[in-house]
Amino acid sequence: MKVLVIGGGAREHALCRSLSLDPDVTALYCAPGNAGIAEVAELRPVDALDGAAVARLATELDAGLVVVGPEAPLVAGVADAVRAAGIPCFGPSGEAARLEGSKAFAKDVMAGAGVPTARSYVCTTAEEIDAALDAFGAPYVVKDDGLAAGKGVVVTDDLALARAHALACDRVVIEEFLDGPEVSLFAVTDGTTVVPLQPAQDFKRALDGDEGPNTGGMGAYSPLPWADPKLVDEVLETVLQPTVDELRRRGTPFSGLLYAGLAITSRGVRVIEFNARFGDPETQVVLARLKTPLAGLLLASANGTLDVLPPLNWLDDAAVTVVIASHNYPDTPRTGDRIDGLADVASQDAPHAYVLHAGTKNDGDAVVSAGGRVLSVTATGKNLTKARERAYAALGRIRLDGAQHRTDIARKAADDADSAGN
Repeated sequence: MKVLVIGGGAREHALCRSLSLDPDVTALYCAPGNAGIAEVAELRPVDALDGAAVARLATELDAGLVVVGPEAPLVAGVADAVRAAGIPCFGPSGEAARLEGSKAFAKDVMAGAGVPTARSYVCTTAEEIDAALDAFGAPYVVKDDGLAAGKGVVVTDDLALARAHALACDRVVIEEFLDGPEVSLFAVTDGTTVVPLQPAQDFKRALDGDEGPNTGGMGAYSPLPWADPKLVDEVLETVLQPTVDELRRRGTPFSGLLYAGLAITSRGVRVIEFNARFGDPETQVVLARLKTPLAGLLLASANGTLDVLPPLNWLDDAAVTVVIASHNYPDTPRTGDRIDGLADVASQDAPHAYVLHAGTKNDGDAVVSAGGRVLSVTATGKNLTKARERAYAALGRIRLDGAQHRTDIARKAADDADSAGN
């Protein structure tokens, strides 16, 4: 089967890496891709937001499956254009992708499905904003209603900062603060059947100790040794399946990757947000543990045959990924800096540790930074402690002027698991 992946970040590199290892994949393409993806897939130029252009490229390549990675093309309806061309596509329709494209829409779907989530107000005026902030009090949780590349959420005790962020949005969702640890759970669905993957936890803040501004994610790990073993079944029953059923009832069936961002609160599981695609950086660790060939799983979603797919197989190993970001991320990141040491990781740390590219490009014989989050260093090990050791050892071989990364990804979970003898 020929597979075309749309996108060019670390998530798409992780997808391409897994697909390249699948014996059923006879040719692998990525558009537009990046410097790292070029090592496992043939890159093709395309405007990822142009559905007609993506469909033409898929037709020219005789693709048997198109995987749309990022949220913006999904919300723009790129998957619809591909399906209209008669090509199986992994990714929801533009209408269903509103589950991520509009937080107000997601709240409405959750209300209809009876899904537990934070109480919230949708605000469009300064008066509504002030009333909502006063109603909930600190910590203030303020979310831009639309897509914001993972940086549209402000959680703060500073009323002035919360109000300023809210006023800068055309429409904003203000909600109650949810206590407890956060969990990311992906599920593959064909609009009826829902197949959950393994949970992960990511780290949104830029600095150690969960300090600093929100980012698109600075690292992640899986599995979660501290989580209730029944968590996945509970979320499937109370969140994922009801949401898919509600969207189908509304005439907008959701086929693709449903991502639930969850808070494990003192009152039970609550949904923080939904995404309509694989999350970054959680994808890096979840796919590192998936033994089942990826192409067949994604194709079953696209073709509506998940109900006959055998149960998924998973490695017992843990996985940790650490993001290397460029100077001044997440504000105005510097780009164009040379990256060295990638070959050292490939020669000394593989197969247990490897580098996934996000914001990179080729500049002559060199690879240079081309975005805020530049690389994800991913490693596996018999437990989180070993996976962390390998990830940070590999990261230490990489040289990027002005680079920043967190040093505490999965540290507490690893230490707690070691103390418990796990």
